Amino acid sequence: MVIHLLSVAQTTSNGLIKPLGHHELLLVLLELSLLLLVARGLGELMRRINQPPVVGELLAGVLLGPSLFGWLLPNLQAQIFPHSQVQSDLLSVISWLGVLFLLIVTGLETDLKLIIRKGKTALLISLGGIVVPFITGFGLGWLLPETFLAEPSKRLVFSLFIATAMSISAVPVIAKVLMDLNLIRRDIGQVTLAAGMTDDTIGWILLSVVSGLASSGQFNFSTVFHSVSAAILFLAIAFTIGRTVVDQILRWADDYIGGMTTSLSIVVILALAAAALTHALGLEAALGAFVMGILAGQSRRFSSQAGHTLEVITAGFLAPIFFATAGLKVNLLTLFVPQTLIFGLVVLAVACIGKFIGAYMGSRVGGLSHWEALAMGSGMNARGAMEIVVATIGLSLGVLNPQMYSIIVMVAIVTSLMAPPLLRWSLSKVVIGEEEAQRLEQEEQASRSFIKQIHRILIPTSGGSNIQLAAQLVGYIAHQNPIEVTALYVQSDKPLQKTSRQLTKAKNFTDKQALAAVEAEMQLPAGITLQTKTLAGRSKAEVILTEAQKNYDLIVLGASERLPSKEALFNLLVDRVVQEAPCPTMVVKSHLPLPQGDSCTIAQQQLKHILVPTIGTESSKYAVEVASTIAAQTGALVTIVNVINVPQVEYIVYEQRSFDTAREISHDLLEQQAAIGRSLGADVKINILHGNPEREILTFAQIHAVDLIVLASNIRMVTGRAFFGHRVDAILSKAQCPVATITIP
Repeated sequence: MVIHLLSVAQTTSNGLIKPLGHHELLLVLLELSLLLLVARGLGELMRRINQPPVVGELLAGVLLGPSLFGWLLPNLQAQIFPHSQVQSDLLSVISWLGVLFLLIVTGLETDLKLIIRKGKTALLISLGGIVVPFITGFGLGWLLPETFLAEPSKRLVFSLFIATAMSISAVPVIAKVLMDLNLIRRDIGQVTLAAGMTDDTIGWILLSVVSGLASSGQFNFSTVFHSVSAAILFLAIAFTIGRTVVDQILRWADDYIGGMTTSLSIVVILALAAAALTHALGLEAALGAFVMGILAGQSRRFSSQAGHTLEVITAGFLAPIFFATAGLKVNLLTLFVPQTLIFGLVVLAVACIGKFIGAYMGSRVGGLSHWEALAMGSGMNARGAMEIVVATIGLSLGVLNPQMYSIIVMVAIVTSLMAPPLLRWSLSKVVIGEEEAQRLEQEEQASRSFIKQIHRILIPTSGGSNIQLAAQLVGYIAHQNPIEVTALYVQSDKPLQKTSRQLTKAKNFTDKQALAAVEAEMQLPAGITLQTKTLAGRSKAEVILTEAQKNYDLIVLGASERLPSKEALFNLLVDRVVQEAPCPTMVVKSHLPLPQGDSCTIAQQQLKHILVPTIGTESSKYAVEVASTIAAQTGALVTIVNVINVPQVEYIVYEQRSFDTAREISHDLLEQQAAIGRSLGADVKINILHGNPEREILTFAQIHAVDLIVLASNIRMVTGRAFFGHRVDAILSKAQCPVATITIP
């Protein structure tokens, strides 16, 4: 009602733009709800019968369009989906958002290194998928009856337009099918995406040339040069300067704002801006969004949570709307005219055969197998909404008449419906190679790995041997995994009994010395950046916790250099950070003598033997991963131990079977976790101990000259004090070697 009143009020004022009318807003909300309901419903139905949901989403628009809904209830369909430019434009905007978001997500999932490695193959497939359909499409356009031409005198332009339409592939449809079939990380999936994007880039350049020819009536070499040079220039800048710029923007946003929402917003802003740029250059807007998705996915600062959120929004809302809207434009009833039906089937056959043969030939020349080549032909054959866009442009330029427009749209829908089952069938015959299987297994392990998900580490420091040893451990991890490290020194704002000059001098000295000591101990490899920060606040713990909110994956702390009070496990500051940290923490207690001066550096510790006690929990696995990563760099031996409590003498006979079972279970869990350590490059041994756990662990560490014990535990809430259990507390207090305790929030 408010919008309606505003609209009425604005009509009386000259020169003011009226807001969206009440009826238009009502219709677009109703259209979106109906499209989403039917698209998601049919998508889930297709999922239940083992078909990709995109098939149902495409069919949703066909069912809600004039083909079924308009045939059964024409008046109601016309009221909900009126033949109005305003309503069509409103849906088109949301549909285009679906295209762009789908390609952002696709870009995030794209492995650029793999594509570069397979680049020659992708280029050959793309060329085959362009050249052959272009030739067959041009021949088809030259032979079609004049009744299918908008202007018979412009058959050359018409033939070139049909050739271009036959050459286009629908990357959004291909990407959605690959995601639905869980194939996007396969070699064949990545090559298909690379070939599809190359195909589309060349196709859109051809379209811009043909459109210019249709508009001017003459072949313009300047248009061709502009389109080709714009595409090359954009891609060259994007993957050189653009990569650094995107990474720096994400770093800045993460450092000064932080949070998953910020990361998501930055990527969407950059992707929309890149889409606008490519569109302004006369290229396809989708190309800019896709490339920006790739660049964001390569940045260590892009939040994986943001990527997951984008994927959920796209799959649950925008993509179904996009695919359903594409189907709305199809009127299958017009194709039932005998002449239109016959020539429509001819156009469909030429489109499919040309694309299949072209992609197949390119694949075989590129070294792919027979079944892989068939899969390529199946995937590249999908035209989707991209061809509908081409058809719409042709209609608006007067190159296509309504009859030919319906045929091309029909081809787009049918080829998109054909792609999923053909891909599923052909890929079921493709044997995964040993190299690809190893890559997929490594990716699967990395997705479940604790240590592989650590990209940013925060090290608060005030000097001392504990934090310096912790820095050494971080340095070992950095040599095995690409990470970013931030060393943080926190100054207290609380007034002290010193003159301002003395206070300033003391603070600057401690600040520089503490950060320099950490940097010296880390010995980070080339390419790993260390950022240092000095922040101030009345509560040091609050400053650390506030900084930790900025998408850090691990906080590394040094335990108190002095004996803790009864109210704290480490000290009050460390205990609070451990209890309230938004991410895992690792607290290092070095058991080393305090060096002269709080910020004097310690000697590099020689780690030859690392002990990891385990009880088979998920947190124990994290400890194994951290220890094994350190060992892979230092060459240390990792021993994983599990302690079995020995039953009392009077129950030994009765409990013998249970005891044997316990040993078998212990051996199995140790072997499982040892396999994890070995996969990370460590030399790992296992040992089963019997008796009191903390006593056996401490005795083993002393007898076997253990240099580091790595523990892991979930935090147990005790007011004002970090608590991991009595056993962990005992090891922390009585061990004669350094102990690193990993805490999972």
